[in-house]
Formats: sequence, structure tokens, C-alpha cells
Amino acid sequence: MTKQIVVLCAGALLAGCGVADTGAAAVTAAGSKAQEIREGQQAEARVREQLDTANQQAAQQRKAAEDASQ
Repeated sequence: MTKQIVVLCAGALLAGCGVADTGAAAVTAAGSKAQEIREGQQAEARVREQLDTANQQAAQQRKAAEDASQ
């Protein structure tokens, strides 16, 4: 029981001086950054797929041009 009271008092003191708010803000910022990273990785994957598709199309056009010239 006394430990619970001590923990509650410590939490109240930290909340009173803004440390808890700072911690919550840090957690929120970290979550936001993690989301940005995931979105960046998804965008990178889309660009890689587009580049692969463009390279394949270019190779097919080269082959078609070579076949037509023979």
C-alpha cells in the first residue's frame, strides 16, 4: 500500500513539473517519425517498381528495334 502511494505521489510530482508531458510528446514524435519512415520506404518501393517497369519496356523496345533491323 505504501509503495502505491509513493508511486502515485512521484507520478503526480512528475506530471506537475511537465516531465510527463515531455515524455508523452517524445513518444508522439517518435510514432510520427516511424510513420514517416514507413511511408518513405513505401514510396521508395513504388519508385523502384516503376524504374524496373521502365527498364523492362526499354529492353523490349531495343529488342524489337534490333529484330526489325535484321
